[in-house]
Amino acid sequence: MSYKLIVKPTALKEIDDLPASFQERVISTLDSLQANPRPIGCKKLAGAKNRWRIRIGDYRILYMLDDSKHEIYIYRVAHRKDVYT
Repeated sequence: MSYKLIVKPTALKEIDDLPASFQERVISTLDSLQANPRPIGCKKLAGAKNRWRIRIGDYRILYMLDDSKHEIYIYRVAHRKDVYT
């Protein structure tokens, strides 16, 4: 079953602020998340119940996963030095 993708408005702004080459990669990664919410290379964030991250070069996508509702909630997209602050 396909997951519903919910992107927080601040995450949309962060995507808009990315370099164009990374914007395309982020958008294609978000599209693929709907079919596979735990792709190869994703990592569960330590100390968090349903929070995950995907690495795209020096950038990270942080998201929460709700398997019961089949929803993926994207809440941060930023450079690795800034994303966890």
